[in-house]
Amino acid sequence: MSDHPFNQPVPYTLHLDEELLDLTKKKLELARYPEEQSDIADDDWSQGAKVKVVKRLAEYWANGYDWRTEEARINGDFNQFKVNVDIPGYGPQVLHYAHQTSSRPDALPLVFVQGWPGSFLEARKIIEPLTNPPDPSTQAFHVIVPSIPGFGPGDPPAKSGFGPMLTARAFKILMVDVLGYKRFVTQGGDWGAMITRCGPPPWYKAPLTMGRLILSPYLYTNRELDSIKNMQYYQKEQGGYLKQQSTRPQSLGFGLGDSPIGLLGWLVEKFHEWMDVANYTMSDDEALTFVMMHWMQGATPGLRYYKMAFAEEGEFSTLKSFTKYFDVPTGLSHFPREIAMPPHDWVAWVANEQFRREHDRGGHFAAVECPELLVQDLRDWFSSEVVRKAMQG
Repeated sequence: MSDHPFNQPVPYTLHLDEELLDLTKKKLELARYPEEQSDIADDDWSQGAKVKVVKRLAEYWANGYDWRTEEARINGDFNQFKVNVDIPGYGPQVLHYAHQTSSRPDALPLVFVQGWPGSFLEARKIIEPLTNPPDPSTQAFHVIVPSIPGFGPGDPPAKSGFGPMLTARAFKILMVDVLGYKRFVTQGGDWGAMITRCGPPPWYKAPLTMGRLILSPYLYTNRELDSIKNMQYYQKEQGGYLKQQSTRPQSLGFGLGDSPIGLLGWLVEKFHEWMDVANYTMSDDEALTFVMMHWMQGATPGLRYYKMAFAEEGEFSTLKSFTKYFDVPTGLSHFPREIAMPPHDWVAWVANEQFRREHDRGGHFAAVECPELLVQDLRDWFSSEVVRKAMQG
């Protein structure tokens, strides 16, 4: 497809080679597992993924999980395409995307951008209610779900340097030049928030914010304090993957890209730690299908994205995005188990926040865990007068 004419999409059907499925089964059957220490409780994930959980999922993956059924469901749930685009400053790149249009003439084009370790499948539960709301007075959307290159069926970049900045350029080409949407709205979490476009601004840019952080027990709300504690816990106990993937992803890829057990353990821990597991638990099929989205690529492209992101340079680079003010009207949905949800004054230094709604459940994968809450937020925010004026301006 890399030699296909630019900006001419072709329908795509997901289909993995039987050879990969057979190889996966053989590798699962040959797996070797670590031993749990005797003084570590069954519900203690402090050393990483639980052996009994990974082993149970691996045995089901090898002997019960039906990829062909899941594959057919994915192809039935998503209208998928691939298109070759020419990205300024990089060159050709094939994009995978799903595109579901609404019959409503007033529908807004909405780009949904996933993060890691997710994929375009994160949008699965929200496409139908967004494109076909039951109430004609409710805002409707045309939903476009592009895959970050190297995630799921997205063709991995052949050259280095493809991080969030180039992803944003590529997705803009998709929306404007390929699909013809001159104006559109965006939703993103994790990398999707970077691509569509927060964290604490540096102290020299926001000295009052830093002072408030120092006096946080007295000046932040309980909700904001909980968010800060979540971020501190994440940095102390869960940030190791970030350092590894942003420095030597390829070394990690030899293990995770060759061992389904290795990748399963790496991702299942994230699903458990980053989701609001008190209120939502992935089914075995759902968890394994999410893992398959990275297994099909040999895991490395998704890991490498971190390296490319933190190596970016320029005004709109990943690291600079923490310091540059973004004046497009922005809305935030706050889910209590999200790993990094900044207080309002942190956001105010880098974004034109016009909408914030705090929820009592949900985590890092809100579209999966509590889709009805995210859908309502998208409807309310994007039907607001602030957005209407911005879209007309």
